[in-house]
Amino acid sequence: MQDLSLHILDITENSIVAGACRILIKIREETEGDRLVLEINDDGKGIDQELTEKVTDSFYTTKKDRRFGMGLALLSQAAEESDGYLTITSQKDKGTSILANFRGSHIDMKPLGDIGATIMVLIAGNPEVDFLLEYRKGEHCFKFDTVEVKQTLQEVPINAPHILKALKEDINKGIRLAASEMSIDTAESTT
Repeated sequence: MQDLSLHILDITENSIVAGACRILIKIREETEGDRLVLEINDDGKGIDQELTEKVTDSFYTTKKDRRFGMGLALLSQAAEESDGYLTITSQKDKGTSILANFRGSHIDMKPLGDIGATIMVLIAGNPEVDFLLEYRKGEHCFKFDTVEVKQTLQEVPINAPHILKALKEDINKGIRLAASEMSIDTAESTT
């Protein structure tokens, strides 16, 4: 996988298959500690402790149509290659939390990628699932919540093509502003 947004897409799709109705995706850039932290939490069916220890093995999968699973193994490898780690916590019937920690300046650190496109794809294929995205850098934070968007849209489907395009653009703009550590109010008043 070329960038972290593709890892986010893969892991989040696993959450959906596990019956999640609400998925929280947190991305935090810690400039002082030179870390990027990616966290994905879901309210799916969870996995038991024995399975938690196996899911980062690329030759293990719970899927019947494949002989191996690569998603968590590849994310774990990407974290380790950039002086980081991956942890998984899960409770049966309560959900799963994946935390990947990376050294931001490491030569093998993958780029973040197009988060807006990732969220757009997730919404397009799963309009019934709620996604909460939180991107934070320093004191600046951008949040996106499909619950709020659906309330605003009322009768308009969240996965309508023109809505998806606008959401993708808004998400990428919000992340760019937070990443530049510019307040959104300041940025909008200067444009």
